[in-house]
Formats: sequence, structure tokens, C-alpha cells
Amino acid sequence: MDDFEPAHETLAAIAARHGCTAETVRPAHSGVANRAYLLGDDLVLRIPRTERFLADLVKEAAVIPAARRLGVRTPDVVTFDDTCTDVDVPYMVLDRVRGADLERLDLPRDESEQVYRQVGRELAKLHRLSGEAGLSGVPRDRSPGDPRVLVDRLRTDGWIDADAARWLIGWFDTLSPHVPAEPPMVLVHGDISPQNLLAAERGAVLTGIVDWGDAQWADPATEFAKTPLTAVPAMLDGYAQEHGEGASEHLRSWEARVLRVHLTWALARLADPVPKPGERHWTAPPASRLLGLLRFFASGPPSPWADLV
Repeated sequence: MDDFEPAHETLAAIAARHGCTAETVRPAHSGVANRAYLLGDDLVLRIPRTERFLADLVKEAAVIPAARRLGVRTPDVVTFDDTCTDVDVPYMVLDRVRGADLERLDLPRDESEQVYRQVGRELAKLHRLSGEAGLSGVPRDRSPGDPRVLVDRLRTDGWIDADAARWLIGWFDTLSPHVPAEPPMVLVHGDISPQNLLAAERGAVLTGIVDWGDAQWADPATEFAKTPLTAVPAMLDGYAQEHGEGASEHLRSWEARVLRVHLTWALARLADPVPKPGERHWTAPPASRLLGLLRFFASGPPSPWADLV
């Protein structure tokens, strides 16, 4: 598989195309799929690590303008070139958004909740987009199926014992009636984790949502799966505020739907516990994520989720 590791000359050529000198190019925080660099003070360059990740960047080039038209706070695409004609790598240049990601900021709880409330409002804007809307290249989410089948497989393979399996299935029996048989399919970001949420270092202001490589058409409730569970109430509050009057009652079932998604995803990761040191990703380490969820379920959901027990 082709590796798109750029040479110094390649970075200098891309910088020159955007009015920057080679000296202003410097590494930025990179993810699993892309290498990132700052071009001067105002631009960010992203290059897929391998050919495998190029499709995600192509998708981002289509999804980001659509999200911006809806008013979502995300940096604009300045250039996208996947032809490899002028330089030997595909790349995307975006406007730089000031701020740091929430994982690095480690804000006090009240400020963190303020930011997550703003995230909820942005997601409500995004989820107004349903149907393909010119985004035919965006995949549709495949249903994970009945989570009770997953529980049974984990029991059979020895990851959990019979008592834990019965307890988990009891929770899924409680949560599943709140999940619609045919949920609406809307455009979701697909990776709303702290690493992809930028905020001002002071003032608890969301400055941007980044990294749209996991965007897809999906049940909007799945958007909350990669967010810390403690942040979900604030996000749902902001989501309801953006939707307007009457939304709170409509979203009550989402509390159960989000809990179900969180528990399903954590259990799915239980059988894949190999850590990846240095890789910033919401699933690492899976054991601590599952432990936190199990403590939550064992103690019972706090208000406003008390009606679920």
C-alpha cells in the first residue's frame, strides 16, 4: 500500500502555493489517518498517511462545505488536490481554527459542560441534513444488530461470565424499547470525541469541530457514542435548545438510546484490548471505558435519567 509520507521539498512546494515559506511549515498534532502541518499562522495542511485513508479525505472535501452551509463551526477547505500531478501526495489545506482540543485543555467541569452544550447545538444544525443532498459518496451506517448477540458471544468466548451476561441482557432489555425500529438517517460527523473538539483556552467557547473522515448517514443518536458519558446530558441540552420548543420531550428517549450505544460499543471493544501507545483515540484503553460504564449502570443513572431504571 502506498505511503504518502511527504518529503521536505513536497511540503515546501505546497506551502509556496499558499503564500508561505518552507520555514513556516511545522508539524501539528496528527491523527491515525492523516499527518498534519501548520502552514504559517493561518492554514493547516493534512496529508493521508496511506492510500487506505485517501477516501476519507475525499469524503471530507464534500462534507465540510455541506456542514458549513448549515452553519456548523468547522474550518473551511481552502484547497483539496488528490491528483498528485503537481506534488507527489494528495493533500487538503484548511483554514486554521484557534484553540486546543478538549482532551488537552482539561477544562473545569462547569466550563467543559458549557462547551459540550455548544457542541450539541452544532450537531442539531448538522442533523437537519437528511437524504443524500449531493453527498452520494457518504456511506450509510450498517446496523450493529442485536447487542444481546454480542453479549452471548462474549460469554461463550470467556470474556464475561453467565451472571454478567444476564445482567447486561437485562439492561439491553430495558433500553431497547426506546430505540425506534427505523430511526431517521441524517448526516453525522461520526467522531465527536474530545480530540476533535476545539475550544478557546479561556472563556469556554467552542471554536470548531474537526476531522470529518468518519462522516456517514446514520441514526443521529449514534453521534454521541464517542463522547464521554458525563458530557452527554449537556450535549443533549444544547441539542434540544437548538431544536426549539417541544424538543426536550422528543429527546427523552435519546437518553436510553445513547446509553445503549455506549454500552454496545464498549462491549464490542472488550475483545480487542491491545493498547496502542501514543495513539490519540477515544477507544484507548477499552478496559477503563467499559469499567466506567459498568459503574454507571451498576449505580443507576442519575437525574435526569432516573426514569430509565
